[in-house]
Amino acid sequence: MSFESIILGFVQGLTEFLPISSSAHQRIVGLFFSNAQDPGARFTAITQIGTELAVLIFFRHDIKRIIVAWFAQVILRKALIADEKLQARMGWLIIIGSLPIIVLGYLGQEIITNDFRSLWLIASVMIIFGIILGLADYYGKNTRGLKDLTSSHGIFYGLAQSLALIPGVSRSGATIAMGRLLGYSREAALRYSFLLALPAVFGSGLYELKGAFGDSAGAQVFSLSETFVATSIAFVVGYGVIAWLLKYVTTRSFMPFIIYRIVLGTTLLILLSAGVINP
Repeated sequence: MSFESIILGFVQGLTEFLPISSSAHQRIVGLFFSNAQDPGARFTAITQIGTELAVLIFFRHDIKRIIVAWFAQVILRKALIADEKLQARMGWLIIIGSLPIIVLGYLGQEIITNDFRSLWLIASVMIIFGIILGLADYYGKNTRGLKDLTSSHGIFYGLAQSLALIPGVSRSGATIAMGRLLGYSREAALRYSFLLALPAVFGSGLYELKGAFGDSAGAQVFSLSETFVATSIAFVVGYGVIAWLLKYVTTRSFMPFIIYRIVLGTTLLILLSAGVINP
């Protein structure tokens, strides 16, 4: 079992839910390994299954209510009480919000796997979307909660989430920024961001896992056993981060993460310009 895969699993769990881009950090951390090799989009997608399992378990009661209410409304055609209607609507909003990233992710597989892994691009979007998140969080109102979500807002959230196909954007950062621009509280924007990620991330991870089983030996940077361990570590660390972050956003802003993004992106640009690291 390689030390590198263990470190990357920890990094995935630590950064997936923070608005600093886990895929960018996987790419950057790979530079410091002995072979200075990009772990690849496939490894990143599979390890994200671990962090999404953490979401599934942490929000298991919410998810159960959503699924039961949606199934009762759509399949069983039952009459629902007010709270059940809200849960069923959340189910539809998760479906609607997931469509953009599913479609764009499928159509742009080749570009995502190859062209979007450039450190020049990652460094640039780390800075740009850090500034966007900062402005959205500063000027965003706290007038809306999850009960105020609409179909149009779900689509806007989904379009924001699809930007995370570019490493460095941050799926959580993009969706939180959109939520803040739409007037949702930090906690509401974060909770919907967690739930919205489930279909897309599980779908992407399972698709890549299926492809990994079909590849010949040596086709991957890490073996399947190494990837499994990294995914397990990402699950444990990610669960802890979810609990901490939900408490953090109730009283604090995202400013520390914004400063971090800008500093890291600027440092990368300087190192790339000086030829210290290879893009």
